[in-house]
Amino acid sequence: MQAIVRTGGKQYRVKEGDVIQVEKIEGEIGSEVILDDILMVKSDAGDGEVMIGSPNLADFTIKGEIRDQGRGKKIVVFTYKRRKGFKKKQGHRQPYTGILVKEIMGAAKVDDKVKESKEKEKE
Repeated sequence: MQAIVRTGGKQYRVKEGDVIQVEKIEGEIGSEVILDDILMVKSDAGDGEVMIGSPNLADFTIKGEIRDQGRGKKIVVFTYKRRKGFKKKQGHRQPYTGILVKEIMGAAKVDDKVKESKEKEKE
């Protein structure tokens, strides 16, 4: 089972057991987090039944666990204006949250839909 989830203004393709780094989410390490903005779900069973939301799938949620909180690699922002003597150097480290995807809930509905379509093909 794979899903595309939107969090922090970005989209991530996830499956059970993946560890993803998303924009910072408040919470303690080891606590449970629920992601409910699911855009698409693809089943691994059968021919890969795909369900696409418009804009999202209300029946599906992703249950995960916060693995770590941290700050990303430093980037340097350097600005200058030639022949004026103006220079400015700044650095930035983006905070992130590492999430372990435990379960895609609502997955049974996709598997049931695949079974129904196979039964119709047999008839």
